[in-house]
Amino acid sequence: MKRLHFSRREFLQTTAGVAGSSMAGKIIPLDAPPLFASANPVAPSDRVRFGIVGVGMEGTSLLSTAIQLPGVECVAACDLYDGRHELAREIVGKPIPTTRRYKELLNNKDIDAIVMAVPDHWHKQIFVDAVTAGKDVYCEKPMSHSAADGVAMVEAAKKTDRITQIGAQRTSSVLCAKAKELYDSGAIGELSLVEMTLGRNDPTGAWEYPPPPDLSPENVDWDTWLGTAPKKPFDPYLFARWRCWKEYGTGLAGDLMVHLISGMQFVLGINEAPKKASAFGGIYRWKDGRNTPDVHPVLFEYKNVPMYMRLTLGTETSEITRFMGSKGIIELNEFGVTHIPQAGVDLAPSYYANALPARLKNAYFTKWHEEHDPKPGQEPAPESVSYKGDDYDDLRPHMWKFFEAVRSRKPLLQDVVFGHHAALACHMANESYYRNSPVHWDESSQTIKS
Repeated sequence: MKRLHFSRREFLQTTAGVAGSSMAGKIIPLDAPPLFASANPVAPSDRVRFGIVGVGMEGTSLLSTAIQLPGVECVAACDLYDGRHELAREIVGKPIPTTRRYKELLNNKDIDAIVMAVPDHWHKQIFVDAVTAGKDVYCEKPMSHSAADGVAMVEAAKKTDRITQIGAQRTSSVLCAKAKELYDSGAIGELSLVEMTLGRNDPTGAWEYPPPPDLSPENVDWDTWLGTAPKKPFDPYLFARWRCWKEYGTGLAGDLMVHLISGMQFVLGINEAPKKASAFGGIYRWKDGRNTPDVHPVLFEYKNVPMYMRLTLGTETSEITRFMGSKGIIELNEFGVTHIPQAGVDLAPSYYANALPARLKNAYFTKWHEEHDPKPGQEPAPESVSYKGDDYDDLRPHMWKFFEAVRSRKPLLQDVVFGHHAALACHMANESYYRNSPVHWDESSQTIKS
């Protein structure tokens, strides 16, 4: 099947190698585990039939990926813009029912699961309606548009006991799995700091997407698209660039930070909201009417460990997460993971001794060398090691895990609770920015407080 899209990451991968590879003493390729448990065809009775709600930029990627998985079939599509009905049929390669009304998919008894990729402000309602209707749900990141929405989504999923997976794909990446293996083995000793960075420097990366050229009130249900947001006249730029406004999206935090947070949670085995968040930043470059920051640094605290996040739409930088500990660093980037060991001990006499008189300094130096110098031929030679593999936004295995869980009814790691905690970090970052105050998550009231 001819591919109809290329992701931003795929485009960048054509011109980028493994970031940080120059630091590596050796490079080890990582083989992804076999994706499919069996090469045998899936029986028709065991096929998973899904409907997709939202066939925009993300939905196109999800749909194109899902239909290539064995035993998975798209049987219906929903979008408020009629042009995407045509697109859905092109991707699937055959006529399928299309509609503007997602509840038609929920009422369809032939549909087992819903894949949803809609603006953030519609996540909660469609998710809750879907699980209540007995459908399993794959929901794009960030899971929720607000903390309150996330609480409602968790309650609905637990009440209905449906299979759910959130679409931040790092938990299915062989690179993140290697980083987790290194961390769990004690490769960096006691964790003391996590640093996460991501930067873009182009209009498309800043969400200034070109609207569909034929978009009009005649071929899009504008009032429904606005949903619970304030009523506004039809605006094709708002339709295409909704991530720029907090009424519909969650800004840099929900679009980009959530990937880094989800990967960090997976590597460290964290499944909880941060204790605190303190954010600042502003709109420094993309002064196009948006009300979400284009520079958004945040300091989090998880389990008494500070985690610094730096997000910018003003400068292109490598996307890196560094886990820093007493024995070294694990550096996770888009196309590899590097372990940089550190001894964590003095490798030479302390320079503080230079402030001593010669008789004391010389005695100290002599004693230090006697006690610490290695035997000839046994000098330590710590070596950095890099692992290369597929990029860590591994959509294909992530979706495969979802559809396999729909068949087996076995729970998934990145379920509604995991997704809620990752989204809460983003909501706390946004709330801290808009309130101009540090915030914390109050578990008893299930709210963000200053």
